Amino acid sequence: MDALIFGAIGLILLVILVKFFSWPLKILMKLLINGVLGVILLLITNYVGQQFFHFTIGINVITALIAGFFGIPGVIFLIVFKLFL
Repeated sequence: MDALIFGAIGLILLVILVKFFSWPLKILMKLLINGVLGVILLLITNYVGQQFFHFTIGINVITALIAGFFGIPGVIFLIVFKLFL
């Protein structure tokens, strides 16, 4: 009987630990995916901008994070920022 109770408590603690440590990994994966999508958006913007408007945005860590974190509004911000700079 005691082994069953200790086993149930151990299983509950294991589930709590897995939930606790998987949360930061989910956030990290989301940031990584958004960063890659941001770079893709910047590449598309640079391709279209170079072909039709002779306009490019440098791809570096800062611009990739802005585009990845904010998505399309972030890329629009970078375009407007570049135009006024």
